[in-house]
Amino acid sequence: MKLSELKKNKWIRFISNKYVLILLLFVVWMIFFDANSYLIHHELDSDINALEENAEFYQNEIDKDKTFIKKMEDSNEMEKFAREKYYLKKENEDIYIIEHEDSIKKEEKR
Repeated sequence: MKLSELKKNKWIRFISNKYVLILLLFVVWMIFFDANSYLIHHELDSDINALEENAEFYQNEIDKDKTFIKKMEDSNEMEKFAREKYYLKKENEDIYIIEHEDSIKKEEKR
């Protein structure tokens, strides 16, 4: 094709219009290169979503801890927790830890 034939093509004439070129340049600039580009906005939106999920997770953990603290206000519950979790005992008291055979076999298989 010759250059004169290319200039007669309606798509080439449309794209070579100075206003269309400026518009295309503007769109490319706004999508890729600008400080407020679409790519940066997309990345920031994903960061916001991740932070909102973290906030929800930590709020659930706070609620669990609040119920646990409220439960531990009772001295009997606190003693029960200390005995079960940390194997604490009273003076002159012996503690025996009984493990079932099933639990021992599972640990050995790992």
